[in-house]
Amino acid sequence: MIPPQAFGFALFLFCYYAYAGTFSTYASLYFQGKGMSVAQIGVLMSLIQVLRIFGPNVWGYVADHSERRVVVLRLTGAAALLAYSGFIFGFTFAHFFAAMVLVNLFTSAQGPMCEALMLSEMRGDLTYYGRIRLWGSIGFIVTVMLASFLMDWQGTGALVWFCAVLLVFVLGAAFRLKDVPRLSHSGKPPALLAVLRKKEVLAFFASTALMVSAHASLYTFYSLYLEKQGYSKTVTGMMWSAGVVAEVLCFYYQAPLFKRWGVKRLMYACFGIGVLRFALIGVGAQSLAILVLAQIMHAATFALHHSASVQTMQRWFSGPLQARGQALYISISYGVGATIGSLSLTRVWQAAGPQSIYYVASGLVAAGGVAVALSYRWQR
Repeated sequence: MIPPQAFGFALFLFCYYAYAGTFSTYASLYFQGKGMSVAQIGVLMSLIQVLRIFGPNVWGYVADHSERRVVVLRLTGAAALLAYSGFIFGFTFAHFFAAMVLVNLFTSAQGPMCEALMLSEMRGDLTYYGRIRLWGSIGFIVTVMLASFLMDWQGTGALVWFCAVLLVFVLGAAFRLKDVPRLSHSGKPPALLAVLRKKEVLAFFASTALMVSAHASLYTFYSLYLEKQGYSKTVTGMMWSAGVVAEVLCFYYQAPLFKRWGVKRLMYACFGIGVLRFALIGVGAQSLAILVLAQIMHAATFALHHSASVQTMQRWFSGPLQARGQALYISISYGVGATIGSLSLTRVWQAAGPQSIYYVASGLVAAGGVAVALSYRWQR
């Protein structure tokens, strides 16, 4: 059955990923336009991931214990909009650093909190998960393309105003959502630390952290990488959109894939394709056809991997651990993993050049494949 709040979830995800995707895609170009060095840009962009370590866990804990997740969602939306003014009035590295910390402290919690609400309302039936989640990807496509045209016309300074409007929409969308009763849990709720001590859980989170660490080569540097190769901002926007179109199609059609092949086989496929994808980006920098092919592989390395990860986590995190389980997934994968990836790949870029970071990313995915194989081997 279609979840009662399907439209509300889809609208919120559309607005949230429109903002998050547009800002993370072009912020490096904005900071470059403000005179920041590559090292400073690497630090500033890494803060998106660093705050994912803390933000989701803090607000996930508040949401689980207060049982008022929608109220927390609205409060973080209002606080993020207020903190965002730092980008409008700031001009120095210190100003941008403070604004990145404050804004991402609040926005990093919003995605996992919405997904926790969705999973509670779906009550274990993830048939429509992909078809709702894809609206986040559609929001990304629409606004990334609009922003690319806007910046080609008005310059990178227009980015901050465009993203400010998107944050207003995120807050508005939060007011359409209603709280969902959590699944009841028979007996004493499981202790979070007891779950985290399981070796199969640790190996699983290691695999997701390595996969996302490799994707830091895209989230932090892909727009700069394309600019270094001589591509325009419009082409950059189209390249990002090509990956997200593939992601949308994957989200829409993935339910039959999971029914036929199962989570485990599809997870292995994600890592195999990931190894190839990042190697191609490094090798094919001057070939638009190869770069497009690599972007289409985003369907597997992000969309399919994300859904397979969410389904895998349901055996460990449900009921009273729902919001914190999603928060941990974001914190460990997109927080710890992406932070390490962003900072380490910054040093690789400086030492060995832009293309080298994608060869390193390919190796990170291979290591993640080993970790996920161990996780499935240890699961009962």
